Amino acid sequence: MSAVAGSPRPDDPYDVRRARHAPGLLRAFNDIGVLAAADVHVAVRLATITGETDETIALAAALAVRAPRLGHVFVDIATIHETATVESEEPVDLTTLPWPEVETWTRALQASPLVAVGEEFAESRPLRLVGNALYLDRYWREERQVAADLQALGGQQSIDEAVLADGIARVFLPRSVEPQNAPAADTPDALQRAAVATAVRRRFAVVAGGPGTGKTTTVARIVALLAEQAEAAGAPAPLIALAAPTGKAAARLEEAVHAEAAKLDVSSSVRDALLALNASTLHRLLGWRPDSHSRFRHNRGNRLPHDVVIVDETSMVSLSLMARLVEAVRPQARLVLVGDPGQLTSIEAGAVLGDIVRAGGDGVVVLEHVYRYGKGIDELAAGIRTGDQDAVIAALKAGHEDVSWIPVDVGDPASQAALAPVRDGAVSAARAVIAAARAGDADTAIKALGAFRVLCAHRRGAYGVSVWTARIEAWLAGELERGRWYPGRPLLVTENDYGLRLYNGDTGVVVATEHGRTTAAFERQGEVVLFPPARLGAVDTVYAMTVHKSQGSQFGTAAVLLPAVTSQVLTRELLYTAVTRAQSHLILAGTEETIRAAVARPVARASGLGGRL
Repeated sequence: MSAVAGSPRPDDPYDVRRARHAPGLLRAFNDIGVLAAADVHVAVRLATITGETDETIALAAALAVRAPRLGHVFVDIATIHETATVESEEPVDLTTLPWPEVETWTRALQASPLVAVGEEFAESRPLRLVGNALYLDRYWREERQVAADLQALGGQQSIDEAVLADGIARVFLPRSVEPQNAPAADTPDALQRAAVATAVRRRFAVVAGGPGTGKTTTVARIVALLAEQAEAAGAPAPLIALAAPTGKAAARLEEAVHAEAAKLDVSSSVRDALLALNASTLHRLLGWRPDSHSRFRHNRGNRLPHDVVIVDETSMVSLSLMARLVEAVRPQARLVLVGDPGQLTSIEAGAVLGDIVRAGGDGVVVLEHVYRYGKGIDELAAGIRTGDQDAVIAALKAGHEDVSWIPVDVGDPASQAALAPVRDGAVSAARAVIAAARAGDADTAIKALGAFRVLCAHRRGAYGVSVWTARIEAWLAGELERGRWYPGRPLLVTENDYGLRLYNGDTGVVVATEHGRTTAAFERQGEVVLFPPARLGAVDTVYAMTVHKSQGSQFGTAAVLLPAVTSQVLTRELLYTAVTRAQSHLILAGTEETIRAAVARPVARASGLGGRL
């Protein structure tokens, strides 16, 4: 997206969103805000290099450059005039734009020296037209490659079925707590058992499902039973890689596998193997190269050594990163993708996990039973996930103990009195954190920190994190000590620090120590770790945080403050991700119009991967 929201100002020659020397057709689309200056500059350069003089071809090239910036793998020439948007809170009439006639435009593209046509690799040109889909050539190649590599991994592995059956019986012991939404006649663990069996039998498997459906516990069981297969065959223990797209998600995966290992009915050698596993980011697993931002040390010519690669939070993995991963996995190895296709997708191009799950197949298992939530949050999440607006509103009005709805416009000053539950919850939680922090009780302070969190869609503006952080600090003004590192200050890590094993999105709290000093407390694998504040790098105060930053986290109570109905980030995936951050209680503030708009607005990313699979 553009660095500055809204449309460029034609009367301001220094507006960074303007391409000052754009030719006529490109200028019209740049001035109204459909194209960014960078889109225009790239298109003009490509046209100049190839000698292309048709302005409609330059427009198509600019739209193809724009597409990945907005998360799309290609631009659909036939529908772009209906689906184009601008990054502006104010309505903009795009019907006045001089869109080319589709058939004429398509014929011109087919004849252009900028464009290769069809699926053949016979020639390499900057753009690729497949039907009405216009790709940057790189993304067309990556999409084809990911589909081909995943299909090549789709075969069965030779295993000992008796060992598998015995292992499944042992690691799925009866639960003391049944899932909140399990039908009486159903077996709660049936889909988890199917997911484990699928991942052991196949070289490529997908374990999908919403929060609380047992995805990471399923991962631990998969690893344990693969280790048992190796033991039974007299083979060395498999070399297993655990990875995730972010450091925070990788740390959570490692913690969850270690916690589950202690509960499983497995041999001490298998348990030790699980406890010895470390998780890393995908970038670290593949190996950074200092000479490239898009290539890694491990690739098709230098494969990963691992026998099993398991990736959590796959919904955040872009098409390009998935292409780098699957080309690096050895043909004999297993690849297991884990994630929730309903959550927010990668900020880069593609919706890979969603495409794979929608394509289905024998290797895809979707977990459905929720072990974590009460009835209200579960009903609400299910309605959002399926796009049922009426079911969502019915769940909000049903009076469930775990869901509170405040049907107001959060950004309207007149609505602030109605938001008293948010104020009371935030202040009460902050006071508990401060009291524990002043007493030097880091463990209690950390627990209190996760009891309540305000979630916003934006960082700035009337609906944003900055406004709500300032508001909560004002409510607490009489209780906060001076200085940056006051006891009780909630911390949000904003950049990965591999030396301290603190990752973007981690939260902690400043705690008092002896002699009037302070320390920063964070939680790792159920234990509190302490760091001198001077050792911390990029941190912010986190009385409120964005929904994007909250991915992978859970809070006792989540107070979700929805933006205006016109917000470009208001989508079904954002609402679903926000709602499912709440563990025991959800406070949702937003008008019925806003909620219905979010449910009706799924992230529609142009991608051909599902069709190829």
